[in-house]
Amino acid sequence: MIKIVKASIEHSELIAEIGKRAFLESHGDSASIKDINDFISKTFNKESVSKEFENRNSIYHIIYFNDKAAGFSKVELNTSNVNVKDIEITKLDRLYLLKEFYGKNLGSGLIDFNIQLSKDNNQKGIWLAVWTENQRAINFYSKKGFKIVGKYNFKISETHSNPNHIMFLKY
Repeated sequence: MIKIVKASIEHSELIAEIGKRAFLESHGDSASIKDINDFISKTFNKESVSKEFENRNSIYHIIYFNDKAAGFSKVELNTSNVNVKDIEITKLDRLYLLKEFYGKNLGSGLIDFNIQLSKDNNQKGIWLAVWTENQRAINFYSKKGFKIVGKYNFKISETHSNPNHIMFLKY
């Protein structure tokens, strides 16, 4: 059974744990071990995630499969991007799914949920950044109708950035 629930600050530790694992699974070889570990330690800890809940435009959801947390999403409403002319658009900041749950249509369910959430909040579209080497994710988003509209360098450390595509889905 699939269940998507809105997360609260009380879920910060769970989100941090999923974030660590999912980031390692999908990006673990994208930079040096030190850079990856430093990034994960800084980004995916209870305090950092808790602080993100202070932004009222940020909304987290956790997806469960058979009562086990399988992943999460974070969207930011009304967040523009220089590659998109439209205003009143949503940023899909994170959509993380643990590898053990791949192939169960959870990612599809979670992205569809977030697209509907964005539409329900009168947004004109949704955008995201995806690592150029993550072909699985690029194919996934393309099948959902996202188009590559620009580029972005995702900073892992002071000395390393990963090239990303900016993808946009206009409603």
